[in-house]
Amino acid sequence: MNRRKITVLLVDDHSLVRQGFRKILEDEQDIDVVGDAANGIDAVSLTSELRPEVVVMDVTMPSLNGIEATRRILKTSQHTQVLALSMHKDRVYVREMLKAGAKGYLLKESADTDLIAAIRAVARGDGYLSPAVSGMVLNDYARHVRDPIDLLSSREREVLQLLAEGQTNKTIAQQLSISVYTVDDHRGRIMAKLSLHSIGELVRFAMRKGIVD
Repeated sequence: MNRRKITVLLVDDHSLVRQGFRKILEDEQDIDVVGDAANGIDAVSLTSELRPEVVVMDVTMPSLNGIEATRRILKTSQHTQVLALSMHKDRVYVREMLKAGAKGYLLKESADTDLIAAIRAVARGDGYLSPAVSGMVLNDYARHVRDPIDLLSSREREVLQLLAEGQTNKTIAQQLSISVYTVDDHRGRIMAKLSLHSIGELVRFAMRKGIVD
């Protein structure tokens, strides 16, 4: 039985980089690269046309940067997730991409080893951060908020508890009278905001905060 493939749009202003990403992904049975774009404007247009599940988005590009392109994509393509893939470790780029709605931030220097895992994580709705930036993100949050959980909205805290209790997206959707896609979106934002990479980490976080026993 054939498994559903994760459809991916590659966005980078360097042709050789896009070709390199394609080469990394082309042998993966569960990933299908459906297109590529050289700037943010084309990325927004192609996302609307191709409806990829994951957009791998460079941050700095001509015409329209990856931050603004991410905002525009997520406003109109609610079933698409964005994975930032950048050479920049600066906290400003990371923070702004996450604020724009990206569910992951992967450094290009680790793309050879981590790109596939990052795409799969983001496609599941999980957050993904390169280890080299995850500590910086937590430190950045600590400077701006007293507790990382303060980053979450009331509904995100509600979803966090239900996830930590082991409930599925479907049961959470039924309980909160929202769609499964909305639950998936909440989960991804929770993971990204808290710099968590798995449900196990989410459960441990919830236990440390007294959200679940």
